[in-house]
Amino acid sequence: MKYIHSTTHPSIDTFDGKSIFTRKSTRAIALVGEEILLLYTERYHDYSLPGGGLNEGEDIICGMIRELAEETGAQNIRNIRELGIYEEYRPWYKEDFDIMHMISYCFTCEVNDSLGDTSFEHYEVSNGMRPGWINIHEAIAHNEETLNSSDKRGMSIERETFLLHYIKNEVLK
Repeated sequence: MKYIHSTTHPSIDTFDGKSIFTRKSTRAIALVGEEILLLYTERYHDYSLPGGGLNEGEDIICGMIRELAEETGAQNIRNIRELGIYEEYRPWYKEDFDIMHMISYCFTCEVNDSLGDTSFEHYEVSNGMRPGWINIHEAIAHNEETLNSSDKRGMSIERETFLLHYIKNEVLK
């Protein structure tokens, strides 16, 4: 799979002598015209692609399908195609490692327009996460406004906004 982008948190000035672990995750891109299936998170006031961490030994595509179905209730997930890899290095907040290397495997797919029931984890419910179809241009504008005005911003919204621009320019073109 081709690399789309790699980014490193500004607080990481060297990898020398640092302990690093890798977390593999997936991101699902379901489009109908310019409408994209996203998750809105009330706590962070942002839109993100459905996806999340892979379980140990889980196939990447199976993990993407699982995450997409759990977080959005998407049904009849089909025509899955590789888009690319978004890679990031972040400071780790626990004592066992210094840096997390996150690899997000991004896929396009098709799903039914209507969504079924979600299977959110407790923290996702607490954060006010909800799925929905939104115009990609509106989602980008919303995230950019949040990036410019919120003190809650972090690498996640930067990743999601970058990917939304990439999707707009490379998939919708």
